[in-house]
Amino acid sequence: MSALTYRAVTPRLTLVGAGPGDPDLITLKGLKALREARVVLYDALIHPALLKEVSASALKRFVGKRAGLHTYSQDEINEMIVRYALAYGHVVRLKGGDPFVFGRGYEEIAYAESFNIETDVVPGISSAIALPELNKIPLTTRGVNESFWVLTGTNSEGKVSADVYQAAKTNATVVILMGLRKLGEIVEIFREAGKAELPVGIIANGSLPEEQFVLGKISDITEKAKQIPAKSPATLVIGEAVSLHLNARALHKQVKEWMEVL
Repeated sequence: MSALTYRAVTPRLTLVGAGPGDPDLITLKGLKALREARVVLYDALIHPALLKEVSASALKRFVGKRAGLHTYSQDEINEMIVRYALAYGHVVRLKGGDPFVFGRGYEEIAYAESFNIETDVVPGISSAIALPELNKIPLTTRGVNESFWVLTGTNSEGKVSADVYQAAKTNATVVILMGLRKLGEIVEIFREAGKAELPVGIIANGSLPEEQFVLGKISDITEKAKQIPAKSPATLVIGEAVSLHLNARALHKQVKEWMEVL
């Protein structure tokens, strides 16, 4: 009887941030982790092109969560990570944006480490920073604002975060992730803070070919946002910095008109 061959595995978890959507915006270190993975557990907003970087022999499992649709609970995902790591070795948890910006990444590595599983984190480009920048909206500009706040549109209880009330009182650029479904409530908070004329940008499906970019003010953005499908992943950008984008577009148009005259 021939002896059975046993290959020991070292259980390991790597959290990888995939960036805001465009597959070219993942880091080189993130790509390396994908190529080395034995199992990849990926989220709903991961670009399909990234999965082509995974070895054909590796397992790929969709564990995404979208508004109103959760394939697995967070507890189930945690348990899946441990089970696959113990059985196969290197597990990559591929998450949209950055794993530690409203991505529950810390919960996952804490659970894995409770089973003595080695963990690592590969930061991703957060949509909170990338999407305003890709649309030429500076998050901070000298003489305009001194900070930017990144908030979630909905807290764990399904309500608007109390931090939105505080942010509305500042001159900061306020970036709200997953905020489209709470837009009406958010607008009312800023309106009550005396900010009805404050510029607002909504970026849906950011960094992708189907991106939609809606610009307005607190006073009219709810009406303008109706052109965006309700289930689209969207980022809200609120603050005077948004007006700099408007000025840049107006200047570009004016220069183009001058060139046509010449």
